[in-house]
Amino acid sequence: MTTSWTKKPNKLKARLPRGFVDRSADDIRATDDMISKIQAVYEQYGFDPVETPAFEYTDCLGKFLPDTDRPNAGVFSVQDEDEQWMSLRYDLTAPLARHVSENINGIQLPYRTYRAGWVFRNEKPGPGRFRQFMQFDADTVGAPGVQADAEMCMMMADTMEALGIPRGQYVIRVNNRKVLDGVLESIGLGGEENDGRRLTVLRAIDKLDKFGIDGVRLLLGEGRKDESGDFTKGAALEASAIDTIADFVSGTGSLENDGVTELNTMAAMFNACGYADDRIKIDPSVVRGLEYYTGPVYEAELLFDVTNEKGEVVQFGSVGGGGRYDGLVKRFIGRDVPATGFSIGVSRLMTALKNLGKLGTSEVVAPVLMTVMDGDVDALGQYQKMVQELRGAGIRAEMYQGNWKKFGNQLKYADRRNCPVAIIQGSDEREAGDLQVKDLIEGKRLSEEITDNITWRESRPAQITIKEADLVETVRGILDGQADDRRRQNEG
Repeated sequence: MTTSWTKKPNKLKARLPRGFVDRSADDIRATDDMISKIQAVYEQYGFDPVETPAFEYTDCLGKFLPDTDRPNAGVFSVQDEDEQWMSLRYDLTAPLARHVSENINGIQLPYRTYRAGWVFRNEKPGPGRFRQFMQFDADTVGAPGVQADAEMCMMMADTMEALGIPRGQYVIRVNNRKVLDGVLESIGLGGEENDGRRLTVLRAIDKLDKFGIDGVRLLLGEGRKDESGDFTKGAALEASAIDTIADFVSGTGSLENDGVTELNTMAAMFNACGYADDRIKIDPSVVRGLEYYTGPVYEAELLFDVTNEKGEVVQFGSVGGGGRYDGLVKRFIGRDVPATGFSIGVSRLMTALKNLGKLGTSEVVAPVLMTVMDGDVDALGQYQKMVQELRGAGIRAEMYQGNWKKFGNQLKYADRRNCPVAIIQGSDEREAGDLQVKDLIEGKRLSEEITDNITWRESRPAQITIKEADLVETVRGILDGQADDRRRQNEG
């Protein structure tokens, strides 16, 4: 006896890669709205857009150099057919440095530019940590004076307010890498041999907002144990060195060097332009880009409270930052090309605006639906012609493209799409040059109030008969009325 059977083919499993997300229409529109507001500020300051590709040769990205058989420390990489390694960009600054260096003879310096784009990190994903996210950068290349840095800070303050973040709920904090280096040299931590200890000290300073000055003192000394019992080893500094750093980050220490002079110049510019401490603040505790920046550093911090994933009430914190990076272009052309720039984390800023109720929800009304009652060529042409008339008048509209023979499915589709208006024309209406226009929003409201089917049929709520020539005017009137209702509800 033989048994025959057919093995079912393996179905491909649909699965989203770890650390990546799909974006909805609402997310995309909110992002576009936010970016347009940021872009308007940057354009007002005289910056122009530029775009670089998502891939760069790996050695151009700086610290991610091919080491053994493939580069994979933090970047996603592929090998081209000429055996050169290419990587998805890790940020937007290194590609800009490459672009400027490659086109240095044709670019007008100072070069003032902005760009928004996706960046990629080959890192372990976690809560709020993604492998692909968007940044929005602005940079000035070829401007050596700290007035360029001061302008960046003022532009960031203006950007926060353009996004609806009120004064007092954000601050642009400013420091200078030369000041930090001067303090570390004063306690004997200068030179390459102390790179590791300097990094530990700077990381401790960066925890001031989180742990307070006492927590920073512990991290500068033997170390700190958190509430869970986990121990973080400290920098093991002597008591006098800890006192020096603690005085400095608390604002009571004194130091004279180029960094302090630059900060004083920037502060004078802020004062002259009316940017007081409630908008831009000199803050000795700001630590950014430990291996990256060469002068002023700054970050945009949001000051309102949120509840984190552990249920703790904390300040929202940083949504972007930047500083002066005079050495990045020099790697390519061998001579100094000063540069300063600022990067906004778009996704994080969107989360902040959502918390504040300021997320741009530019109203996008679902399309008016032209239903299909007859499927012959003449009828379909007539339906599509009316849809084109609505579109030509600036009204979103579509003709039903599913199985037109099941009319109930068309109304279900309209309901799920939240279509504001449905247009109905059968053969009798077409012969008479008439249309049935149904206000679906008003109809939905009335259906919740009328429970008797006879009353429903007799009242024919929110549905009217019009002439074809009155289509655009009638639909626009219904849409305007719905918009007025939404405004009244929002104001109420």
